[in-house]
Amino acid sequence: MARIIDATDMTEGARALAHKTFDILAAAEAKAHAVPLDKVHFHEVGAIDSIVDIVATSVLLDSLHIARAIVPVLVDGHGTIRCQHGIIPVPAPATLNVCTACGLPLRQADVEGELVTPTGAALVAALDPAFTLPERYLVRTVGIGAGKRTYERPSLLRALLIDELPGDAPAVRPSADMTPAQVVKLECDIDDSTSEVLAYAAEALREAGAREVHWLPIFTKKGRPAYQLQVIASPEDVERLELIIFRETSTIGIRRVAMDRTVLARGLERVETPWGEVTLKCVTLPDGTERCAPEYDECAAIARAAQVPLQQVMDAARAAALGK
Repeated sequence: MARIIDATDMTEGARALAHKTFDILAAAEAKAHAVPLDKVHFHEVGAIDSIVDIVATSVLLDSLHIARAIVPVLVDGHGTIRCQHGIIPVPAPATLNVCTACGLPLRQADVEGELVTPTGAALVAALDPAFTLPERYLVRTVGIGAGKRTYERPSLLRALLIDELPGDAPAVRPSADMTPAQVVKLECDIDDSTSEVLAYAAEALREAGAREVHWLPIFTKKGRPAYQLQVIASPEDVERLELIIFRETSTIGIRRVAMDRTVLARGLERVETPWGEVTLKCVTLPDGTERCAPEYDECAAIARAAQVPLQQVMDAARAAALGK
């Protein structure tokens, strides 16, 4: 299994998590079969589905840059299941060995069947999880997966991506602009379109969900002054935005580059100024400090209405944020 993991194209962080998971699983299987670790038979541990589950989960967790995992309890069923060695009780011996060795709490549900597999338990153990949720937290996004087996109740696994809040901190509403860690840059060079056409294309791309749209002045290989279109897009929007580029510009080709990026946790907060409420976009830096910037459009509208300098409104909004 180590050779398969080492030969897989993934980051070192994902590789380390996959190795740790298989080590935990192999030790549990060795104890279940009462054999030395190097004699473990990998017909189940090394099954294709287990390899895919472990490697894919390791890559996902590494890509999300998870700082801490929290799993309050593993909920398993009861009864028996049939495996390679015949009929065994639930929880399976290897699952119990993982929970025993790694101190994972278990709870039995009133469901006949296996809800926690040895592979699943090993993945949880490899994350070295905490068992208690924070008192207050913001939910950034939710993922739900459904199992293939039919039980008396739906077989679902739900994971929340959360930000812990201090007990006395004001809640910061999650921004609608929570973007993925990977984006795609689309670009093309255009030397035969009017400024009206270029402006219209950029507007159409922004309205269609492009993260950023830029026109850069360039000189083409023929010495003509031209513009390079650069569009930053979420991976799922690429094909739709490329269609708009082809439709609204004269280009006959689009370059695309997948790009990783570091994204700070962000949210929106409302503060009161002497002239009314203002929205601030707040980000949290890796050291835990927070930086806030007032929304320009709201501050500009207040400045015009109250006949006060724009900078005075923006300074008041920042001061209000610091005073909270």
